[in-house]
Amino acid sequence: MKRVVVLTGAGISAESGLKTFRDSDGLWEGYNIEDVATPEAWARNPELVQQFYNERRKSVLEAQPNAAHYALAKLVQKYEVTIITQNIDDLHERAGSANVVHLHGVITRSQSSLKANLTYPIDGWELKMGDTCELGSQLRAHVVWFGEAVPMIEKAASICLEAGIFILVGTSLAVYPAAGLINYVPSGVTKYIIDPNIPTVSNNRIVEMPYKASIGVPMLVDELLAIS
Repeated sequence: MKRVVVLTGAGISAESGLKTFRDSDGLWEGYNIEDVATPEAWARNPELVQQFYNERRKSVLEAQPNAAHYALAKLVQKYEVTIITQNIDDLHERAGSANVVHLHGVITRSQSSLKANLTYPIDGWELKMGDTCELGSQLRAHVVWFGEAVPMIEKAASICLEAGIFILVGTSLAVYPAAGLINYVPSGVTKYIIDPNIPTVSNNRIVEMPYKASIGVPMLVDELLAIS
């Protein structure tokens, strides 16, 4: 069974009503990134950071998967599929995809402030100050902040090395190290790029699909299922 590797970014979640990570003005939901998405912000004002991610979590739980999420879940009918996502929401899983690698964590889980790989499910949308892990440290959102390592990047790179088909959806390839993953895909593998603004890629065998995710992904999935 041929292996399909999909790398998704903010564009696929935007159509479910979730704001992209960094808007054109450099803000995320009206906040400076430096005030809510760095270890320094957490050390300076943990209450603000906790509130910010509680609000984002509430928005994620209220959002619903869109046609692109559901279409990708259908690919398992005829392919071995791995989705690597830069997004911190769980919309791929809720649409039915089982093999999802979250590069930047997932907001529906918490993690220990002392040990990043000590994570827990969150009951509901609110994580409170005073909620602690088994080591006694404050729980925070299971999200990779600026300045922190991306623990899943090596696993994601090894997955890309084994791709038989590669699909890039809704990402400008501006955030590293995730943006470098396309370079791990073997040169002879066809790479589909679905985005209204196709990023510049030096790889060969590129098929450009300048559509928003909810249009382009179902179109490509139908095509792949028909030819497999």
